[in-house]
Amino acid sequence: MKKVVTFGELMLRLAPENYLRFVQSDRLEATFGGAEANVAVSLANYGEEGMFVTKLPAHEIGQAAVNSLRKYGVNTSGIVRGGDRVGIYYCEKGASQRPSKVIYDRAHSAIAEAKREEFDWAKLLDGASWFHFTGITPALGDEIAAACLDGAKEAKKRGIFVSCDLNYRKKLWSKQKAGEVMGEICKYVDYCIANEEDAKDVFGIEAEGSDITGGKLNRDGYISVAKKLTERFGFKGVAVTLRESKSANDNDWSGMLYTGGKGYFSKKYSMHIVDRVGGGDSFGGGLIHALVNGYEPQRAIEFAVAASCLKHSIEGDYNMVSLSEVEALAGGDGSGRVQR
Repeated sequence: MKKVVTFGELMLRLAPENYLRFVQSDRLEATFGGAEANVAVSLANYGEEGMFVTKLPAHEIGQAAVNSLRKYGVNTSGIVRGGDRVGIYYCEKGASQRPSKVIYDRAHSAIAEAKREEFDWAKLLDGASWFHFTGITPALGDEIAAACLDGAKEAKKRGIFVSCDLNYRKKLWSKQKAGEVMGEICKYVDYCIANEEDAKDVFGIEAEGSDITGGKLNRDGYISVAKKLTERFGFKGVAVTLRESKSANDNDWSGMLYTGGKGYFSKKYSMHIVDRVGGGDSFGGGLIHALVNGYEPQRAIEFAVAASCLKHSIEGDYNMVSLSEVEALAGGDGSGRVQR
């Protein structure tokens, strides 16, 4: 069991039932989710010590958020309690040619108003093998960006691997601000995770010959992007999720891990989507589990992509699958036949 520390925001997710639109629904289903929390749940399900760090209010909604992690075995001892509100996001699932929609109500959440000194990284990272965050976390504000940088620096000082999913969110900050802040933090990152848009939005690095809206992907272009990122920041590896969208319900899904000067591509899955939120986070959780346990590159990317493929079949943010289920799919059993 490896200790992996993740740092970010846990939000209340409010969603209409099934495929109803916001304007149609007279009730909303309440669950919890957030990029780094989703990763911690995945890791706990694989038998690792997934530790999630954030700040949440001490009231009942904050406690419900904490409980949603505890039920899956996530270590919540590093969660700071205080502040007034849990951030909220509203999620409307898309169908056919109608895309999914997300509306944020997260301003002035407890974590967004936290101070960098509230996070004792020497204590939080004690005994850890890995530290993970996404570009969403430093986008919450200057204090949290500073806290993120503090954690990455402390991890590097201790010889702990650091990973970051760029996860650019235009509703949270500008491309210019993201490039400046992430450019500094990425100096301390070992493994960078990105989709086909993140490298372009944050660092201006683009995969030539790809058309993300038309579903055209160019493998050589992604190797070029990963190589440029590695040359700029000295990453040990760059992982890219490759989504080919046919509609809101049907996507082709694969991934690449660039390490040691070589790109390793996974098999491709044709998915019929139940819920795509958390797909990238489940990829990150799978990749971290694979790398922290010494999987060779091809096996690592196959595991990560299989894990995230399965997540697209599950309602909610959390990827509620077991290690054996991921290994079965990564090993080639994608029939979906009843298991008796």
